[in-house]
Amino acid sequence: MNGAGSGWQAYPGAVDDQVDLPPVGPGRVVGVGAICDLRPQRADAADTQSFSVGEFVLLDDGRRVLLHQDRGFTFSRRSAGDTPAGAEPVGDAPDEARESVTRSVLTVVLPDDDETAEEHPWSWLADLARSRGLDVSAGDLRALPYEVVLTDDVTHWLARG
Repeated sequence: MNGAGSGWQAYPGAVDDQVDLPPVGPGRVVGVGAICDLRPQRADAADTQSFSVGEFVLLDDGRRVLLHQDRGFTFSRRSAGDTPAGAEPVGDAPDEARESVTRSVLTVVLPDDDETAEEHPWSWLADLARSRGLDVSAGDLRALPYEVVLTDDVTHWLARG
């Protein structure tokens, strides 16, 4: 349902990047993680920054295979009392801001549903990896190291603090 005639519209800048990703060449999965990037800044939200978050698996040959890129969050550089609804305040110190961004990345990749048996959506990620042509199970992913990667654009944004 696209909502075109229903009066419903997606929130401007809403995350909706789910696309069918093509299969990749074979490889052994040796890691899993999340990647955080900047979303384009909206002209009417100069004091906020939105981020996109996706998850990937790392293969033994160094390739990162994206599994999804459909999550995100917004930070505000204003004080907590002035923060717009839906935006988390971020600290002024670069290390504090980096930790805030990393915590938010780890939060948005968790299941939205409290009734989920898994602490992390390992089964879903394994399904996504298999749809990309990789042979991996939820148990395999659960046992691997998990890393959070901030793109260069995010690192530069944090440095401008």
